[in-house]
This record gives sequence, C-alpha cells and structure tokens, in this order.
Amino acid sequence: MATGEPATLAGALTETGHLLEARVYYADTDLSGSVYHARYLEFLERGRIEYLRLVGGHRANLTDRKQGDEVVWIIRRLEIEYRQPARLDDTLTIETKTADISGARVFVVQRITRSGKILVNAQIECALVDQYGRPQRFPKEWKRLFRPQNM
Repeated sequence: MATGEPATLAGALTETGHLLEARVYYADTDLSGSVYHARYLEFLERGRIEYLRLVGGHRANLTDRKQGDEVVWIIRRLEIEYRQPARLDDTLTIETKTADISGARVFVVQRITRSGKILVNAQIECALVDQYGRPQRFPKEWKRLFRPQNM
C-alpha cells in the first residue's frame, strides 16, 4: 500500500479514497488463464465493501440504524471498461474513490491495477433503499465520511 499505513484485511483509506490488494486464484480464471470477466465485478465489490467498512457505512451500521427503518446499499448503475487481463497469481490493487454524492446516491469510480498498469476502470452509482425498495437519503453525518480530502 502506498500510503504508509499498515496493510489490513480491509485495505487502507487514503487521501483520495481506499486501496485494497487481492491475489488472483485459480478459481478466478477461465480456460485461457485470464481472470474471468465477471470475477472483476467481485474484486470491485470487495473494494467497495471494505471502503464502506472503514468509513462507517458498512451493512452492520445500516441494519442497526437508530434513526429509523433498515436500509441497504444497492448498485443502480455500473459501467466497466476491460483494458488488460489479469492472470493467475497476479497481485491486484483495487482503488475506490467517491466521485460525487447526491441526496440519495453515491457515485464511485474504481480501477484495478497490477504493478501500476490499469486493467479495469469502472463507474458505479450506489444508492440506499429501504426494505420496500424506496430510495432513502444519506444521513447528513455520512456525507462527510464519503468525501475524500481532495474532493
């Protein structure tokens, strides 16, 4: 991790967002030895989950809301660009950054790199919904958590 912070299972917060390292295992690959395209979605999901965990927006904090009904994160939109393949035993870095926040949505940009080379770029629109699927506003105290220092 480039931040000088000790590495943990949850990765590390940075000035601009979050970094997480992951290794490519045999189960992540297809017959060609490259990472199967859908597995990149799982790597990106891990990055977002650990980012949420470290900033305080993890599922446990949503289901135990003191201010009202249970809410959950959903992915409203996802755009992904595959640039280069990852291969068995590669060490990947999953970078997650908040691009923008509206009343009920967080726009996240992510990329997966290997030794500084960009393999995947992704743009994700996340939202909070209640148990009936209705959009919910972000608690005011959360907005500052999702704003990196340089945003």
